[in-house]
Amino acid sequence: MGSLQICRNTSYLLELSHPIDLEADGIGWGFDYTSYGTGSLNMAESEDREDVTDEMPELSEMDDEEWCDWDEEEQTKGQEQICCLFCERLFSSTEDTFSHCRVDHQFDIIQIVHKHGLDCYGFIKLVNFIRITNPSAESFQSIVGHVPWESEEYMKPPSTDDPLLQFDVDEFWECTETQTCSLEPLGVESQEQAARLQHLHRAERRAEEAEAAVERIMGDLEKMRQYVQDFMINADARAGTSTTNTIANLQEDEDSVYFSSYAHYGIHEEMLKDKVRTESYRDFMYCNPHIFKDKVVLDVGCGTGILSMFAAKAGAKHVIGVDQSEIIYQAMDIVRENELDSVITLIRGRIEDVELPVAKVDVIISEWMGYFLLFESMLDSVINARDRYLLEGGAVYPDSCTISLTAVGDRKKHDERVAFWEDVYGFKMSCMKKAVIPEAVVEVINPDTVISEPCVVKAISCSEVRISDLDFTSEFSLKITKDHECVAISGHFDIVFEKNCSNKVMFSTGPGSTETHWKQTVFLLEQPVLVRKGDILQGKVSCCKNRKDPRSLIVTISINNMKQTYSLQ
Repeated sequence: MGSLQICRNTSYLLELSHPIDLEADGIGWGFDYTSYGTGSLNMAESEDREDVTDEMPELSEMDDEEWCDWDEEEQTKGQEQICCLFCERLFSSTEDTFSHCRVDHQFDIIQIVHKHGLDCYGFIKLVNFIRITNPSAESFQSIVGHVPWESEEYMKPPSTDDPLLQFDVDEFWECTETQTCSLEPLGVESQEQAARLQHLHRAERRAEEAEAAVERIMGDLEKMRQYVQDFMINADARAGTSTTNTIANLQEDEDSVYFSSYAHYGIHEEMLKDKVRTESYRDFMYCNPHIFKDKVVLDVGCGTGILSMFAAKAGAKHVIGVDQSEIIYQAMDIVRENELDSVITLIRGRIEDVELPVAKVDVIISEWMGYFLLFESMLDSVINARDRYLLEGGAVYPDSCTISLTAVGDRKKHDERVAFWEDVYGFKMSCMKKAVIPEAVVEVINPDTVISEPCVVKAISCSEVRISDLDFTSEFSLKITKDHECVAISGHFDIVFEKNCSNKVMFSTGPGSTETHWKQTVFLLEQPVLVRKGDILQGKVSCCKNRKDPRSLIVTISINNMKQTYSLQ
């Protein structure tokens, strides 16, 4: 696309028949308008002038009276009638028009141009804005900062023959700050001073326009980056297709990394040392032996076999433990070491793939919970085992669980993880915040930093839930308990052993409860939200499997028109 350089003292505004790119002082402007004035500049203009010259009589052939008549006719021939900006009066010159506006309407065009730093484009927009919207002259006195004629729509005039649009606004910049501005020519020294001042004003305007353009570009770039990030990590939610049976459909090599992580003793040591977790299962089985007496029990994901041995000690006649990880071989040694190999049968493999030595079982036990309850998607395997092997009237334990959210007011923690990137040893690394915030954090929350009551966002009955139910969206309302800034939302879960129990057992992973290896899952907010005691902080949370890795989660939280997507992997 071509470009046209706009010169100072432009005497013609070109008639445009298609979009062009206007460049002024090195700054590009794109317009799509048809015409700006009455003149047309073309290649035949010089020929027209020659024709006029040929037709003009020689001076020697004209007497004084004839010359005077011709001169007066030519002077009056091109006179233009200029309409006032605020009334219907007509004037023969721009000077008279501007003077009338200043005296009769108290609208000083020179002051307006200087106050808002208008160049030729700004002046054209101003004139067209007044012609189109018919504002009062007094309304311009209260305009500060953003001007209402800034939109590009005001580059298109309501009338194509408005002489004011041909006025050279640069004449207004030939006034110094110490002089009274007028339309009269300035002296040579004053003109030089005015030229320097004009150059300074133009440089300032170019710098401001360039800075604003950079800010707009950076804003658009950031929006695009966030869009791409959301699109990539939240593809499942956008696709709107069910992720049912994604775990069951994984090939063995695709799931090998997950099971390999459980082959090392370290992770089992951590879980066994978690007294809340391990003793809750033990107490449930030892305090409710009637549930296990002479029953066939299936332990899904048995690990070291600790739950299988609890069930055997509680009176089960046959316990079947299934695990794909190589830890199963240590579990076999452990079972033999405790002389329970006559009761407990251990099978290596995924529950989705193996065939059990029995057709049905009475009870299913499993410690399947992950971070934010659903991380690792092991509940899918329990559901699969339930649907294939559980007798009618049988039970799954734990039998119910809930996911809850709370508001967190730990500004220090927010500064350490988010504000830290604003100044790293004197360097700005703010772009890193976009990588830090979408990653959910698993850590222990100081109970003193919790600033709301918990709100349950998902309840699960293990005997009834379907795999498709595990992708969910829920609205939440957090009742604020103290004046503070909400810097994050924390997620935790509660577990209940209750069905057919004479002694109910439960435990919580929430802040303030005894610490567990699950800790809490923290979703940092990019911008803290100021809250007061008694406020209700409302929002929406959605949770789904990541299609690329169905054992990880995508969580999206919306609060106060802010929306952030997080990955838990």
